[in-house]
Amino acid sequence: KGFIATQVDLLFANESELLALFETADFDEACEQIRTRCDLAAVTRSEKGTGIVAKGELLHIPAEPGEKMVDTTGAGDQYAAGFMFGLSQGRSLSDCGPLASPEAAEVISHYGPRPRVSLKDLAASKGL
Repeated sequence: KGFIATQVDLLFANESELLALFETADFDEACEQIRTRCDLAAVTRSEKGTGIVAKGELLHIPAEPGEKMVDTTGAGDQYAAGFMFGLSQGRSLSDCGPLASPEAAEVISHYGPRPRVSLKDLAASKGL
């Protein structure tokens, strides 16, 4: 936990990982813990969407509905790629989640960790 406070600028985790890190079953409590240790965290919660913890606030980004879930391999990496792409383009945090969610939803709809549709095309199809 000390490592996060001193070495981490941006944390990506899924809900289970965050709860395990802080040894709690309470998502809000875990978010409060990460809020005091890290400037920016994106916590994916499957169909519950994403919680983005930043500058003392928690933003909720709804989940991207997917056609089907076949294989979750690569979903976290694709989410991180979309989120960091948004950050690199100067997008607001409320835009970074919606850029990331379609990428994760796409990659879980088939076997394998690589998306079949480019992030650029997914973002364009969502008007982002």
